[in-house]
Amino acid sequence: MSNAIVSHEEWLAARTAFLEKEKEFTRLRDELSAQRRALPWEEVTKEYVFDGPDGKASLSDLFDGRSQLVVYHFMFLPEWEAGCPHCSFWADSFNDSIIHLNHHDVSMVVISRAQQAKLAAYEKRMGWSFKWYSAHDSDFNYDFYASFTPEELAKKEGYFNYRRQNPGISDREGMSVFYKDESGRIFHTYSTYARGIDIVNPAYNILDMTAKGRDEAQGNQYWIRRHDEY
Repeated sequence: MSNAIVSHEEWLAARTAFLEKEKEFTRLRDELSAQRRALPWEEVTKEYVFDGPDGKASLSDLFDGRSQLVVYHFMFLPEWEAGCPHCSFWADSFNDSIIHLNHHDVSMVVISRAQQAKLAAYEKRMGWSFKWYSAHDSDFNYDFYASFTPEELAKKEGYFNYRRQNPGISDREGMSVFYKDESGRIFHTYSTYARGIDIVNPAYNILDMTAKGRDEAQGNQYWIRRHDEY
């Protein structure tokens, strides 16, 4: 690291100047959030059924009496015995956030393609309590571009993050958001993938404020372990 070492007055002047850039970024982010909320919606008419901790559940059931639903697409392939360590890094912050979301008309759940028994066992290991559903027998993850067929993997071409590219693996990370109106109609309002989910990871946002930042010159998230493996 080769940062300049300066007096307090010089430090304060540099920090104050940078604050103006931070304020501009905040204003731009607010504008982007408003534009996101103004995006068009698409109605979800297909029926989806998931295996949950309390049995079968429809997409409508996942709203749990609220009008908004956030789904985290967690990478947990059916042949795996444990969930993705990187998705686990994200999920470590979900429990406490969901408590607050629930009181602002938002339900949030996690969905993976692994079987429900595997999800339950891993959730217990990790000490989580959020609602986690299996889409093992559902097209849900495929329809919302978080899972890919063997044919797509063989061709190294799937539709991920809004372009044709090699997804690299049959399941990828992402978030999808839905709205249910008073008549029960469900609408898909937003989905984001890859770096788009960074904003919901508190640890990453804290690291961005430190002197060394994410410090991932050796590779993206090379340092991540499940929280019981450090």
